[in-house]
Amino acid sequence: MIAINDIRSKSPCYDPVRFLPEDWQGTLLDILNIEACPAGDRIWVVTNFLDERANRLFAVWCAREALKLIAEPDARSVKACNVAERFANGEATQDELDAAWAAATDAAWATDAAWAAATDAATATNAAWAAAWAAASDAATAAASDAASDAASDAASAAQIEQLKTMLP
Repeated sequence: MIAINDIRSKSPCYDPVRFLPEDWQGTLLDILNIEACPAGDRIWVVTNFLDERANRLFAVWCAREALKLIAEPDARSVKACNVAERFANGEATQDELDAAWAAATDAAWATDAAWAAATDAATATNAAWAAAWAAASDAATAAASDAASDAASDAASAAQIEQLKTMLP
């Protein structure tokens, strides 16, 4: 059982009694089910109580979910997920994990460089887009963008909470 003081010992950015009574006690599953508490905060609390293996497996799951959003993910990033999962399960060495991490980091830098080059090449397009943007209704566009972003964030958090629920004993 986890109590308020156990959560406080993890140094959250605010006092958990904001969402729970001072005498609250419960399990990690109970925490994930507290809908009055923001999803990100529930995820933060639970991952602070998971062991290294469970946290690594959850991180791999999150990384794989992010890779699904990329049309053609770099093979080095996929391999890093596979090695991290094998490492969590005691099937890969620290050296293998370090090498996969370095390769995935190189892939990320390559992606950043390609993005910068594409951005530089599209300067004229960006200027035209900026002019069109200025002519559009900024308030309506911002509201639609914020709503879409909020919906995507909520969906991702809900999926993460459901995944964590499957990982708890």
